[in-house]
Amino acid sequence: MKKIAVISMGVKLDNEKGYSRFRYIADFLTDAGYQVDLITTTFQHWEKAQRDMAKIKKEDYKFRLKFIYEPGYKKNIDLRRVRSHSIAAKNLAALLEREGDYDLIYCEIPPNDVALAAAEYAKKKGIPFVPDVNDLWPEAMRMVLDVPVVSDLLFYPLKRDAEKVYSLVSGIIGTSDEYRDRPLKNQNLDVPKKTVYVGNEIAEFDAGVKTYAPEIEKEEGEFWVSYAGTIGTSYDIRTMVLAGKELLNRGLGNIKIKILGGGPLKEELETLAKEKACANVEFVGYAPYPKMAAYLAKSDILVNSFVKKAPQSIVTKIGDYLAAGKPMINTCMSPEFRGKVDQDGFGINILPEDVNILADAIETLYRDEAGREEMGRKARRIAEEQFDRPQSYKKIIDLIEELT
Repeated sequence: MKKIAVISMGVKLDNEKGYSRFRYIADFLTDAGYQVDLITTTFQHWEKAQRDMAKIKKEDYKFRLKFIYEPGYKKNIDLRRVRSHSIAAKNLAALLEREGDYDLIYCEIPPNDVALAAAEYAKKKGIPFVPDVNDLWPEAMRMVLDVPVVSDLLFYPLKRDAEKVYSLVSGIIGTSDEYRDRPLKNQNLDVPKKTVYVGNEIAEFDAGVKTYAPEIEKEEGEFWVSYAGTIGTSYDIRTMVLAGKELLNRGLGNIKIKILGGGPLKEELETLAKEKACANVEFVGYAPYPKMAAYLAKSDILVNSFVKKAPQSIVTKIGDYLAAGKPMINTCMSPEFRGKVDQDGFGINILPEDVNILADAIETLYRDEAGREEMGRKARRIAEEQFDRPQSYKKIIDLIEELT
């Protein structure tokens, strides 16, 4: 039986917040007949707290869990996080030296230095190394700090580590074509590579809708325009709030803006909504996945809302948006995703950070019921064909079999 290490610093375990991609991969590979160790950190990134290790030891997993110590941090971008990842990388290297009897290492990137520790160990042992590229550092960091020369100097270690990791790959999985292709941009390597969207389990999404939809009240005549995800720098929630006000001014008070999730800008934007008297804007807060699914399914339009400079491509929430079977307004400037919206016909692309453009797009779709229904049908079909994990993640097994 082949033995695989799946390494992720941000994995969601039982009863935790966060993204479930790497938990699902560990389960999926175990079910496929591999012996899997899921290696993660003592620090829970989404809770910003140390895990309750005693509680976790009582939980039941198909795979073996291994933990490396990480001191943690309070903010997504600060020097404490840099130091925390550096310590995690050193502890990962030590764990692999001590217990790393693997046939292949499958590792999330970023964090770049953690991935580098895994890549260098794989090279030393002569085993395949596969990065799962689900973000680009330092590119994403420039959203927060983009100062000529200063940013180049500050982010150089991230760039250096990324290129070192990319030089050591045996194969590549990316959560978009852009992310899949980035490792080979500066590397003269011929390795297998596949795009596997983060996706979701449509059966799980549908179960959440069935359970929670009856308890989510939507008054007759209300029209919901919803966003679900982080309320942070990359996401253009400010324009959604102000578009709500613009729709009120147009006499369309029955159009409600629903913001699901939390993040560093939530309080600031809630204050903005109050100051502008946006009575039709509601910050719902964090909703557990099944309840979030029900909110999306009850909505009429979903907004994939990003600022102009956001480096994101095809993000986690897209699978859920599509599964809801609703039309999407997309402001993400990724050429890959904008092309997909146009080609697959499940929504419309608009320019970000423009209140009137967003309000116009909402009003246009609001008045076009037939168009919304057609986009919604296409969205659900794409979700089932391309984003449903039980099918789409088979590509990961194909790649692993090719390398081992």
